[in-house]
Amino acid sequence: MDSKGIGHVGIRAAVTGKLIPLHKNVFVTDMNFDEQVTSSGIVIPGDDGKDTGIKPRWGRVFAVGSEQQDVQVGQWILIEHGRWTRAIAHIDADGTQRKIFRVDINCMLLVSDEPPKELSFGLSAIDLSPPTFDFHPE
Repeated sequence: MDSKGIGHVGIRAAVTGKLIPLHKNVFVTDMNFDEQVTSSGIVIPGDDGKDTGIKPRWGRVFAVGSEQQDVQVGQWILIEHGRWTRAIAHIDADGTQRKIFRVDINCMLLVSDEPPKELSFGLSAIDLSPPTFDFHPE
């Protein structure tokens, strides 16, 4: 690991070995804070630490506690904004390095077996055009 750490969080030390959350806790990985490109080619700039970054985030479940029954390892969960811890660096036995976050289990909004394809949240994701009615008075 270089002296700058992993990504923008500046982690300088790493945990190795198997991580086992206690009770109902959930650890996630693969949370995306970087620039993203939708399938239609729209570039969504990295927004961590900005007002536009205040939105729910998807994360892939890395590990679950023995009492957790809502989600399973490998599933994707949508988490309310900011309801995760700072990242810790984890290094697997094969040398794979990743950032792990513990999420607030009361703030999991959605669960999916498939990775999210496109991200759209907030008012931009809602059709705000006035409804149309086909009204024919008799």
